[in-house]
Amino acid sequence: MAEPVVSIRDLTLDLPLGGDRVHAVDGVSFDLMPGRILCVVGESGSGKSMCAHALMGLLPSAIKVMGGEIRFDGRDLLKQDAAAWADLRGRRIAMIFQEPMTALNPLMRIGDQIAEMFEAHGLLTPAERRARALALAAEVGLPDPERIIRAYPHQLSGGQRQRAMIAMALALEPAVLVADEPTTALDVTTQAQILRLIAELQVRRNMAVMFITHDFGVVSRIADEVVVLQHGRVVEQGAADAVLTRPTHPYTQALLAAVPSLEPPPRMPLPAENPAVEVTGLSKTYVSSAGWFRPKRRVAAARDVAFAIRRGETLGLVGESGSGKSSIARLLVRLIEPDAGAIRVGGSDFAACTGPALRMARQRIQMVFQDPFASLNPRRKVGRIIADGPVAHGVAPDAALARARDLLQLVGLDAGAIDRFPHEFSGGQRQRIGIARALALEPEVLVADEPVSALDVSVQAQVLRLLEDLKARLGLSMLFITHDLRVAAQICDRIAVMRKGEIVELKTAAELFARPEHPYTRELLAAVPSGEAA
Repeated sequence: MAEPVVSIRDLTLDLPLGGDRVHAVDGVSFDLMPGRILCVVGESGSGKSMCAHALMGLLPSAIKVMGGEIRFDGRDLLKQDAAAWADLRGRRIAMIFQEPMTALNPLMRIGDQIAEMFEAHGLLTPAERRARALALAAEVGLPDPERIIRAYPHQLSGGQRQRAMIAMALALEPAVLVADEPTTALDVTTQAQILRLIAELQVRRNMAVMFITHDFGVVSRIADEVVVLQHGRVVEQGAADAVLTRPTHPYTQALLAAVPSLEPPPRMPLPAENPAVEVTGLSKTYVSSAGWFRPKRRVAAARDVAFAIRRGETLGLVGESGSGKSSIARLLVRLIEPDAGAIRVGGSDFAACTGPALRMARQRIQMVFQDPFASLNPRRKVGRIIADGPVAHGVAPDAALARARDLLQLVGLDAGAIDRFPHEFSGGQRQRIGIARALALEPEVLVADEPVSALDVSVQAQVLRLLEDLKARLGLSMLFITHDLRVAAQICDRIAVMRKGEIVELKTAAELFARPEHPYTRELLAAVPSGEAA
């Protein structure tokens, strides 16, 4: 048997006083083996990222190490000083962060950021660093590496930015790679490419990989071993096949049960006449301004898009990043203006409304945003956030606040939440607040833009059940935008597939999954982790 590259024993990390529990991590032990991928799985707050940050020497100052050790290269990493960490980090142990847009420097070209890894350790000449950056960009599969290394992060897609992060992490050929939720925000085809890339590079370089995720589809595709964390403790660990097919702990069983199935549940057909929303000929082209060395660029986000949402129906809109899904959502609620086309809501032309008529019409169609923390005003209490819409439409403030209390209870939160701020809630609770805000004006139509993409599987299942319940109770119609085909299968009556601004296929969920016709639809379905073990 090979020796572990990293051995974590009885790691205990304490939270600051006043936290929801004493220990962030409580007596955690596991090994990272060369040439193997260990997936650390659990919900938000389970301690996954704390284990990763301890391994990288990046623990917040408020977190206290109370016991245990992390053995690597014959030393305890928990006892290393700043100088030792400056030598280890990047060179021997490297990390891929969850959100590359915040981890990459927006003011530096991609090639310079990769080359900086060598510069920080005093390695190679400037010319050699640039040549190595180019080679790494090619190794991680970035298209046209010469162009990419001269680009800035905002000029790349999400998948390209994540590949650039992987190139930086691999630059100094580390023995250990820590990947913290690196595919959470990616669409299925890009996710499949990144997982395949990490697995190939790990085998080629015989690295030990610690892969943090809450997605059991990812686990089934990439893991050799699995550790399941709950409230900072290991509740189950073992070979991936054993954990996925024969879980012994109730928490692991509950997480696996919460994974959405690719098989849509039976749904009653809805009448097509008198739709809640009817879109015809919708087009939108974004035009970027020209620069010294940059020509004017035109991107068609929507090309002659047409669809209808039946009353009481959930229409899914799926596709890769950049396919135009979110642009359709923003066009539908008039956050951006179409170049052409009609949007009829309840029979009236919403796209033609202006001024006071637009304000009145907006009550009929409301939006639930992808990131509830970014879309909720952090300086306002939840009651004010929910009441603002009704007050703007002439409802008395006291009546609007009373309605906010009722809505909070409707979405499964205590009415006392009205006097708290957004940061005092979990991600799932904030999304419930976002839903309550969208319902405050009693709309006929909800536009939900990736509302569960960043949530754990169990919280995701709760929010999906809530949306289904509200739709039935309030008679809502919904446009549900997602890149997760499993989620779409469970909540959507019909599904429209978008590619490069066009709808290429539109069928009932059952028909789409059973008999996809367009090659792009088949490609998306093939990229979904099989999840047979799950």
